[in-house]
Amino acid sequence: MRLKKNRWIWLFIVLLLVIPMNAAAAAEWLIRPVNPSILDPLRQGGYILYVRHGEANVGDDMPNLNFDDCRTQRNLSEEGRRQALLFGESLRNLRIPFQFPVQASPFCRTRESAALAFGESHVQVDPFWYRIYKLSNQTPPAEQANTLAALRTKLETIPPPGTNQVIFAHSFPEGLGLGEIPYLGTVVVKPKGQGNGYDIVGRIFLDEWAGFQ
Repeated sequence: MRLKKNRWIWLFIVLLLVIPMNAAAAAEWLIRPVNPSILDPLRQGGYILYVRHGEANVGDDMPNLNFDDCRTQRNLSEEGRRQALLFGESLRNLRIPFQFPVQASPFCRTRESAALAFGESHVQVDPFWYRIYKLSNQTPPAEQANTLAALRTKLETIPPPGTNQVIFAHSFPEGLGLGEIPYLGTVVVKPKGQGNGYDIVGRIFLDEWAGFQ
């Protein structure tokens, strides 16, 4: 009887430890309400909007992954397509200026998200963002450091005056880079120029963009 009771006590302790760890991954998105005042600076330009692709649960990324063959990749669901259309429509309605072309990782799901949001002719593939997809806590330290240093350079680059740069790519592992990002979640970055770093000024859910209107 005592053994059984002790078992339940240990289970309770484990749950107390695990639940906060899982909750912490989403905390940045859940506990910080979006300040509508962020819209006025965005309308002036000078920011980078780093966006994760839409919901993608159709198929799998196969060992023989080929960027020119979507059948070898995990692709957007119908919900993911709807999300991408809503994202583009919401930002246009908010009169936020963009630098074209927008950037996209070479995966079909990122290219399609960008094309649905802004039009296929306004999308440019940047192979660098594949390195973010490959990034994990198991990545060799030297490779991880090189990728994060290159990311820093990208995010320090100030867009042309009066515009914002949009990047469609991937979520990060917890604790690395820009952290975990939900589907069509946006990390708003303020670049400060090469060698001067950048600031993260906001994290915005898709439905929050629509809610600004």
